[in-house]
Amino acid sequence: RPQLGCWFCSANCHSCRAVGSPLVMDPNSICRKTKRLAGKQAELCQLEPEIVQEVAKGTKLGVRECQYQFRFRRWNCTSHSKYFGKILQQDIRETAFVYAITAAGVSHAITQACSMGELLQCGCELTRSRAPPSPTAGPGTEGTAWEWGGCGDDVQFGYEKSQQFMDAKSKKGKNDIRALIDLHNNEAGRLAVRSYMRTECKCHGLSGSCTLRTCWRKMPHFREVGDRLLERFNGAFKVMGGNDGKTLIPVGDNIKPPDKQDLIYSADSPDFCSANRKTGSLGTRGRVCNSTAMDTSGCDLLCCGRGHRDETVVLEENCLCRFHWCCVVQCRKCSVRQELSLCI
Repeated sequence: RPQLGCWFCSANCHSCRAVGSPLVMDPNSICRKTKRLAGKQAELCQLEPEIVQEVAKGTKLGVRECQYQFRFRRWNCTSHSKYFGKILQQDIRETAFVYAITAAGVSHAITQACSMGELLQCGCELTRSRAPPSPTAGPGTEGTAWEWGGCGDDVQFGYEKSQQFMDAKSKKGKNDIRALIDLHNNEAGRLAVRSYMRTECKCHGLSGSCTLRTCWRKMPHFREVGDRLLERFNGAFKVMGGNDGKTLIPVGDNIKPPDKQDLIYSADSPDFCSANRKTGSLGTRGRVCNSTAMDTSGCDLLCCGRGHRDETVVLEENCLCRFHWCCVVQCRKCSVRQELSLCI
């Protein structure tokens, strides 16, 4: 399995024996144990520490998106290091999503840093050799001249750096099938960014005319990346290793092989209903649920049939806000009663 242990460790992890939470990761701790990192990772730590800073930001971006996408599910991408580490040590669908969304986050963060001029190694996308595809037409743009310009996102640079750090080869003696699964899901995450670049344009001309359009390529918003990977999670493929130890075979009859953007896994997920440190499940007791919903946020599904209790809580929030020139907004604090349904 690729060596995620050390760079996923929290800042106060001394031994790095277990995988920790990316959410609490200190960027400086990634390279603290460089001897335990694979060659490409150690090389980045030594030669491009500023890239490693963006790796840390991208990992956190990925985990935050994971927590958003799974906020109404039994497993909600908890950042508790002991439990999160257990998830990463398995080959279940949830693990596939974590690998994909963090690889996507790293690619996205590095590319964004390039466009913002925060890295010396990269900048805006080079477009001199790019063939001019037809940009999306808009009203009144028929026959309008256009050219590449602006600052297009150099997504290929972010893709390659994410690949270099995330896909470091596993150590000898590790299960090759598990490594293949993780590498596949890493790639699916990066492709969820690179394959969905969009063209943006700006009009130029006198009196609001559009005699010339300047166009550039931009990454999708990261929420779009998360939404797309959640769809892949819902349709993830279960696979097993081939006899050669180098291929993955879909489990079941007449199932088409997964493509590069599909998520794959090899083991069934626990139900996550009860707390279980071995599987990384915190259980759903005490979770807020929706008593009227029929989806994963509903009390029936989220509480695993145990039922729920209603509780009234008093929350403070800003109210009666006024804008004072210039430039202060002053608000009062109001108490609001809210009815919550909690799993028992």
